[in-house]
Amino acid sequence: MSEHIQFQRPDGKTASGFYAEPAAANAPGIVVIQEWWGLNDQIKRVGKQWTDAGYRVLVPDLYHGEKALDEKEAEHKMNDLDFGDAATQDIRGALQYLKQGSDKVGVIGFCMGGVLAVLSAMNNDETDVAVSWYGIPPEEAGDPGTISVPLQCHFAEQDTFFPIDQADAFEEKLKAANVPYEAFRYDAPHAFGNEDWDYYDAEASKAAWQRSMAFFEKHLKG
Repeated sequence: MSEHIQFQRPDGKTASGFYAEPAAANAPGIVVIQEWWGLNDQIKRVGKQWTDAGYRVLVPDLYHGEKALDEKEAEHKMNDLDFGDAATQDIRGALQYLKQGSDKVGVIGFCMGGVLAVLSAMNNDETDVAVSWYGIPPEEAGDPGTISVPLQCHFAEQDTFFPIDQADAFEEKLKAANVPYEAFRYDAPHAFGNEDWDYYDAEASKAAWQRSMAFFEKHLKG
């Protein structure tokens, strides 16, 4: 089953998103966080992959009904997004919605969503495990050393949006604080997992998916 739903944010405002669930009752949940394109068909397919793997899924619509059709528009919408509000209201509301029917809930995000997945691990108590593809929060977003839940990161060595030296610095902070994390690097460009974009790398994407699947299997179903 899949449908567009509305759910409550912690501040009482209403948010919306794409929701899908497997046949099994009491399945664990995953909040899937969009790239800078918005809630488009590609990110819905990603959500459906997780439902096929046995998870309840909610993809919050962080652009509130709008989508980007080209890179310039996508960059503009991402830059206009209030990341703090998105993480602690839209995404936390999605976590709370899934928590009503799931004992454990994780987050996974891609690109912009990868940043927000880390912020969710930093700020939302409802986050049980987090996976970030490509995204690295800026220093002013807070201290990643405060993360106490399992975190998995996937970095692209040819990434021009999040250069690999940013990943080096980010990992040093995680190590210094003994954050329970693991990180993988791929000889691929940014957004290597998006099959609808020019940077898609099938081999890197497959490896990252298998690792993400195993990570959630361990921490949400174990």
